[in-house]
Amino acid sequence: MPKTDKTVPIIAVTIGDPAGIGPEVVLKALSDPAVAALAQWAIVGDTSALERVAKICGLALAGLQGTTIRDLEALRNASGLEFGRLDAACGAAAAAYVRHATQMCLRGETDAIVTAPLNKAAVTLTGIRFTGHTEFIAELCGVEESRMLLANDRLRVVHVFTHVSLQQSCRLSLARIVGTIELGSQAMRWLGFERPRIAVCGLNPHAGEDGLFGEEDREFITPAVESARNLGFHCEGPLPADTTFLRAARGAYDLVVAMYHDQGHIPMKLLDFENTVNVTLGLPIIRTSVDHGTAFDIAGKNRADPSNMKAALKMAATMAARRVNRPGSGT
Repeated sequence: MPKTDKTVPIIAVTIGDPAGIGPEVVLKALSDPAVAALAQWAIVGDTSALERVAKICGLALAGLQGTTIRDLEALRNASGLEFGRLDAACGAAAAAYVRHATQMCLRGETDAIVTAPLNKAAVTLTGIRFTGHTEFIAELCGVEESRMLLANDRLRVVHVFTHVSLQQSCRLSLARIVGTIELGSQAMRWLGFERPRIAVCGLNPHAGEDGLFGEEDREFITPAVESARNLGFHCEGPLPADTTFLRAARGAYDLVVAMYHDQGHIPMKLLDFENTVNVTLGLPIIRTSVDHGTAFDIAGKNRADPSNMKAALKMAATMAARRVNRPGSGT
């Protein structure tokens, strides 16, 4: 797919687990003319899986404007697959879509990737050690450390730790916290915030209460915030997480740094689940994703809401367009 038209970016979109709602939300989202006009879209998946879903939803693949399909033929026959069922073949196909889309981006064929949900258990059934899209794509890109950013119109949060145990999340380091602030600030610039106001959450209740509830906050987070300030970042912390998200949602901060998965995910999904987008940071490429799962319970029933996929597509287009307009400045 040679890049010829630089007026809009070229973006790869994976369909996720064929037994889930991924193909449905991709087709529904790209059927929206307002979304279709934002980029040249390349769906990476199996045509057979897309045709099956298109028939259920009353959509025509030929009617998708500005969209091509990269048929990997990872599934021999999608008609034989059962919606909503854990299947190793679907897990293998979903992983193949992500691998191919990532390679397209690394080769410069596309400007960004948007991923539909896959099922971690289905991928694991294939023998692949898999903890999530974020880590899988980072490995494909040769990146040892990556971060997860959740973003919607009202708030953005970046995580110091994500898919690890809570016990491991307590093993903080100054370097990891400062690195998270740096990556979060860089991503904010791609979203239009040249000098973001950053709130850094504490790990413990009340940010440790001067050591009363734990030493991690003043031992690691306080010096990390000081180091980040010395590097020129506009940040405060450690701050009590229970009130920080409220203040940020009301406009006091542009970005919140959460120490662990649920500290950041719960308020973001509560605030705006449908429009919260997952962005992987620290990669040489742009990658966004929906922030929901495969929803096996409604797969194949034409009941999936494409709002979150639309939000992920729009954010990828925004970030990719800024990258195209500012070449050489990285992602």
